Order: sequence, then C-alpha cells, then structure tokens
Amino acid sequence: MIMLSKTRGTGGAIKASSEDFEVEEITERGRILSIGRRFTPGELGEAEDPEGKFTRFVLEKKNWDTPRAIREIAHRLGRGWKSISYAGMKDRISTSTQLASIYGIKPEDLNKVAIRDIRINCAWLSNEQVRLGSLIGNHFKIVITDAEDPEAAHKTIDALGGSMPNYFDAQRFGIRQNNVSIGLHLLKGEYKEAAISFLTDTKNERDAEAVEARGRLLDNMDFSAARGYFPKYLRYERQVIDYLARYPDNFANALRMLPRGLTLMFIHSVEDAIFNASLEYMIKNEFYGIKIWCGENSYGFQDMGSVSAEKKGIPVLPLIGYETDDGTITDREKELLDAIGITKDAFKIKGIPELSMKGAFRACLSKVNDIRCETEDKLVKMSFSLPAGSYATIFIREITKNKSIEISDIAQELNI
Repeated sequence: MIMLSKTRGTGGAIKASSEDFEVEEITERGRILSIGRRFTPGELGEAEDPEGKFTRFVLEKKNWDTPRAIREIAHRLGRGWKSISYAGMKDRISTSTQLASIYGIKPEDLNKVAIRDIRINCAWLSNEQVRLGSLIGNHFKIVITDAEDPEAAHKTIDALGGSMPNYFDAQRFGIRQNNVSIGLHLLKGEYKEAAISFLTDTKNERDAEAVEARGRLLDNMDFSAARGYFPKYLRYERQVIDYLARYPDNFANALRMLPRGLTLMFIHSVEDAIFNASLEYMIKNEFYGIKIWCGENSYGFQDMGSVSAEKKGIPVLPLIGYETDDGTITDREKELLDAIGITKDAFKIKGIPELSMKGAFRACLSKVNDIRCETEDKLVKMSFSLPAGSYATIFIREITKNKSIEISDIAQELNI
C-alpha cells in the first residue's frame, strides 16, 4: 500500500482487546450513538409511531460481528434473521454501536432479550425500516499498543492535514484472499471455476479440519461424499455442496444458494482491487489523469452526490460497472481492465443477472474529522470520525506504517 504521508511511523498494534477499538455509528441525523449511553428517540431526532410495523433500536455489542449478533437476536425472538436490518457493518474485535430495525417485534419484547455482551440502548416503534448505508459515518476510539515512537503520530496527523487515502482494506478481499479470483471467474462466466475456488481454496485457512476437507474435495470432486465430512460451521460451503450433490453440473445455480450479499462481495472485490491499484498509481503520480472530483457535505465528509468534471475538490475514481461513463475511466483503469481480461460490459452478468453492477464512484481521499491524539508511554490513544465506507484501519496504518496484510498484494497476484 502506497502511503500518503512520508513521516516515520509509530509502530505498534491495534485490537489488543475490544475495549481498545470502539466504533460509534453516526446516524443520518448526525447523532453519535455513544457507547454506554441510553437514549430516548427524541434525543436521536427520531419520531415514534405507535402503529409502526418496525422497531428501530440502538444495538451495542462487544466481540460480536454484526451478522452474528443479529442472527442471535432474531433466534431468541423466534424470527428469521432477514427480519432485522442495519445501517452498517461493524468488526467483531470491537465495542460498537449501530442503528438497526426488526419487523413485527414490539420494543418491550426486544428489550427482554438477554445476550452476553449485547445491549439494546433504545427501542421505539416506527414505520421506517433501517436500510444498509443509511448512516453518515462512524466515530472511532482506538488505542495503539506497544508503539515504538508514539510522538510520531502527531507529525503524521499534521502531514495528512485531515485526509487519508481511501483504500478498501484487506478484509474486503476475504480471509482467504480469494474474493477477487472468484469474482473474476463470475465476470467471465466461469461458474464452475468460481464454485470450486469458493469450496476448495486453502490460502490463509486457519482450521486444520477445513484445510483437510477442502483438499479432499479438490482431489475427488465427490460432492455427495463431501456432505459427510465438510465441517458443520462451513454452512455456506455446505449449502453449495448440497445443491451440487443433487445437480452436479449446475454451478451457477449452486452459487445462488449463497446469500446474495456474499456473492455480491465477490463482484465488489474486483471493482475494489481495480480502485486500489488505480489509487496507488494516482498517489505516485500526484493524481495526474483524474477526470472527476467531488465536494464536501455539511458534516465535512466527501459528498458523492456532487461528482462533476469541474477540477476542484476531492479527486474521485469510478468503481467500474457496466453503466460507467467511458469519459470518467482513467487510462490506468483501462490498462487494468485489459490486464485482467475483461471490459466494463463484463459487470452485466448474464448467467446470474442479480449480481450485475452498474458502477459507482469513490473518493480517492477520505476526510478524517474530529481528530484527537494523546500519547502515554508506549500507547497512542486516538479518536476521529470517518464517513461511511472508509476504513479506520487504513488511517491507523498511516500512523503506524505497519505492513500486516498488504492490500496491493491482491492486485499483484492478478498481475495488475
């Protein structure tokens, strides 16, 4: 990853504990959902509707990722997990708050749910469902431990001037780092290859039982037998295997057994890898070749509703899809598309049309607001706000200059 700042890093590590990584969602109405605080709907700028079909609520959790938490809540209430919706995803190793809603459950029943390290900080009836993306951003409180040079944080913050490179971070590409290769197979209509990669890739697989099962299936391709030995916790893989055991040649429909959000991630990861590789190039070349820019919203974050060809504001790159205007695609992005053997039309996926991507825009730089930094011995205590879709771990990497998983490695593996 090419850094925007040229300063010395602090070194050190994050996520030593969930208390050292706090995430407080900033709602569409500009309210920060503070950890440990009970709210009334009025304090959040929310209107109650006694006839509402949804219960909107503030969810606080520790050491739970968002999908797992909502599944557990839904299970305790005797509902399907799809009855709960939320504005944004939150990492497992964190203490976090977020806005969510559940259909057909009264606030008093939701408040009775008792799950360790999960708390409901406010609940009220509404006819308005919480939808993915309906947030301004997130406020973070992060502790860097074992820092070698804590005071270097202040110099980097000054050098960045309230901005950071808006990369997609490594988790976007999957624990096994195979989201991009699966996505490329899908874009090229190679559904068998996509399914086999999903089921059998073992890079970075940490569980020995899973490694053995994936390798065994790759060797014999016996889906009926795999039903008996694939680990129960690999439930998504088992859904695909169950289908292929019955219909061994229909790989496209087998992939349809996965939640759409998961398979969409494979397509998004290709867009994201192209964006990351393009952004690295742009930083190296001082953003020469950018064709579009955007302004800021009232919260001081990049406003993707103000994208234009007027050469002022924040540089923007397209997330390429089949409707992306050719005039917005940079020469570097054209090179990248050629290198991986697709055109923008590939994002209109005929075999699985529900995965087709029209395209979007993403700012090259993300604003970082409300920055505070304190140092103590080998600790760096930071708080800051980022817009939705920007990664706190990218900002922290600018501060520490650590290399952990290099997001550009994804692009290098694809020779782009």
